[in-house]
Amino acid sequence: MKFNLIATTHRGLEHKASSELFALLTQMSDEAPDVMRTGILGLLVVKTNLQPIKVIEDLRKIVVEDPLRIRYLLRLIPVDTVVDTDIGKIVDAVSSLASRIEENDTFRITIEKRRTSLSSLEVIHAVANVINRSVNLESPDWIVLIEIIGKYTGVSVIKLDQMLNVIKVVRG
Repeated sequence: MKFNLIATTHRGLEHKASSELFALLTQMSDEAPDVMRTGILGLLVVKTNLQPIKVIEDLRKIVVEDPLRIRYLLRLIPVDTVVDTDIGKIVDAVSSLASRIEENDTFRITIEKRRTSLSSLEVIHAVANVINRSVNLESPDWIVLIEIIGKYTGVSVIKLDQMLNVIKVVRG
């Protein structure tokens, strides 16, 4: 399974959120977006031909200008790479992305786990060992985001504003 965006919605509204996101991506000039259900309630994964962070920026503008235009999507998260759910492969992926974090920048590791028996602490310790930067849990410059979805894991090294929480944007 290859994807570069994760989308969340309310449980039971996956079909409507999928249709909404497909339509939005098509309007943004993606000729063949692939919005897939994961089998986990409220969770979709997306393969878009567009740059995921640009998609999120554009969707943020839409939410600000016309909050009612996006009705079913709750959050959108960019994914830099997808690997098999294996600590070694996750560490390798983070290691290859960690150079984005400048020497004086801080980071935190956030793990979202679904359908896995991997220990969050085990993953955090393994990943933290390959990032030689300061940790800041409250307001980091960067987030090392590890989204475990069964046998696949999406890994991202992003800034907080590169994710979209539709409800927070609407509420201002």
